Amino acid sequence: MTKKDKNVSDKIADLKNGVDWFYSDDFKLEEASEKYKELTALAKEIEKDLAEMKNEIKVIEEDFSK
Repeated sequence: MTKKDKNVSDKIADLKNGVDWFYSDDFKLEEASEKYKELTALAKEIEKDLAEMKNEIKVIEEDFSK
């Protein structure tokens, strides 16, 4: 599954797994900065997806209120 094919739930799970990495035995200080950047980008992508979903819901609500 490519990054673009993932739904919001999958992305949130990836974000949680990424955050868990910081607390795991696999943590390496040398990789932390890059991992942090990746997770920050993923969090922004999730926020964007959620905003788009919110807009879609508003459109649907407007259609049903007519």
